Amino acid sequence: MSNVSFEEQIGKRLDRCVSDTLVKGCGGLFIGSAAALLFFKRRAWPAWVGAGFGIGVAYKTCEKDLISLK
Repeated sequence: MSNVSFEEQIGKRLDRCVSDTLVKGCGGLFIGSAAALLFFKRRAWPAWVGAGFGIGVAYKTCEKDLISLK
């Protein structure tokens, strides 16, 4: 048996999900901003699309991680 309780496992995975969401969301925002500066005449929408993609990828990763807890 594991010495780590189920609640602690959930807490650790949720902490990892939050940090993963912040990293991937900010990374997507940065890449989208760079694309906006270089290719899209400084429009705002590529930055938001990049952030959305980053958050979406983090959500999917978090979902898989939490489902594997069962």
